[in-house]
Amino acid sequence: MPTSQTAPPARRALRHRILAVTATAVLLGGTLTTGVATAAPERGPKVPQPPARMSTVGGDRLGLPGTQVDLSGGVPALPAKLTARSWVVADAETGDILAAHNAHWQLAPASTLKMLFADAVLPRFPSTEQHVVAASDLNGMGDGSSLVGIQENQGYSVRDLWLGVFLRSGNDAVHVLAAMNGGVPKTVADMNALAKELQANDTHVVTPDGYDEPGQHSSAYDLTLFARQGLQNADFRAYCSTVVAQFPGDYKKDKNGKPTKVRDSFQIQNTDRLLSGDYDLKRYPGIAGVKNGNTTNAGATYTGVAERGGRKLLVTVMNPAPGHNNVYREAGALLDWGFAADATAKPVGTLVPPLSQVKASASPVPTSSAAKRIDASTSTSSSSSSGLWTAAGITAGTALLLAVVIAVIRRRRPLPGIVPDGGTGIVPDGETDAGADDETDAGADDGADGGTGGETGGGSEGSGGPSRRAGRGTRRRKRG
Repeated sequence: MPTSQTAPPARRALRHRILAVTATAVLLGGTLTTGVATAAPERGPKVPQPPARMSTVGGDRLGLPGTQVDLSGGVPALPAKLTARSWVVADAETGDILAAHNAHWQLAPASTLKMLFADAVLPRFPSTEQHVVAASDLNGMGDGSSLVGIQENQGYSVRDLWLGVFLRSGNDAVHVLAAMNGGVPKTVADMNALAKELQANDTHVVTPDGYDEPGQHSSAYDLTLFARQGLQNADFRAYCSTVVAQFPGDYKKDKNGKPTKVRDSFQIQNTDRLLSGDYDLKRYPGIAGVKNGNTTNAGATYTGVAERGGRKLLVTVMNPAPGHNNVYREAGALLDWGFAADATAKPVGTLVPPLSQVKASASPVPTSSAAKRIDASTSTSSSSSSGLWTAAGITAGTALLLAVVIAVIRRRRPLPGIVPDGGTGIVPDGETDAGADDETDAGADDGADGGTGGETGGGSEGSGGPSRRAGRGTRRRKRG
């Protein structure tokens, strides 16, 4: 074999060129490859992106993707490391949206959709009405649904059922109330009709409980509208701010094993962690509800209302990065920002009023005094409204006077009623919230749903209630 000294001139020239290229690559900090094929870098799952244009209900800026906020005039910077796909921070009374991120992105809502369910159905039945549950009432619940522990052939008051909806996010309670309302199809139609009335045009309801189904969607903007509408109703406010309550269980048995007329009960706790707290999360100061949710498709969702220094804010967070209580941490951070910014922040949009109020305000008004009467009446739409919603509470007469004055001058939509100090929530009919500081509900952890698509936190987990899986007439779906 010829050596380098005896190699032909052409071969020596080729070697020199190879050495020159190698040296150049080293000097430039690069690497030299020999033409071996390498696999393309693996790509992670595609991250969903909001549409380039969305609804402009409430303002043109709300139709743009990304974060919308005006930081001029000394407004503090938004919280760092927000991960939610969509969120809204708004003044609960004036409707001013202080900041938003993809406000009209249509996403799966999970159990926050139960706010619209309550808006549609809650006013129709007195809280004292009794209902004996038939087997058919519980048909059609999704596999893996969250349950409060309702049993067939047992009687429950309407109040019991709504506590099951708001505290335990019980799909069984939703289906019983829907049956009382004429059935699931009618209730879904009622909810869709009310969504249109509220100008919640991003919302399409398929299931009354928020269980994942194709074509079901809402938005952070619409969920905030649902909460604001519900807070006009005294019963809604009481249920969504309740921390713990007793729920009817089995009838006690005598020594011969026969049922008596004495009924046992078990404690249920609200799974809203800003309201009830958790081992790693304190109650949010001034919180008063409203509703949380979690499904496979939706991830974690949350809408809350809180008061501080006379200001009342609504926040909605949809689908943040997975993590224990992450949806509550981001909601709390946005509330903190909102309270710090509310006095100086320029709104980027507004929460629109119901269509019926828009039409009423557009009607010809003969005198200015008549205009004031109409404006005041539409600003306190619920018959249960008794004045401005405050943490300390005020007398009904003074509250009503303030509500009228503010509604006329600032066109506010007051949130009436009383929210207790410290965010402990209202417990109707004499129930107490003793022990709520210490008790947590591991079964309702916002991080896992078993991949079934159902809501987390079944009635048998952490509640002390009877175990009952969604069985007869359930529908199954692919994980997703």
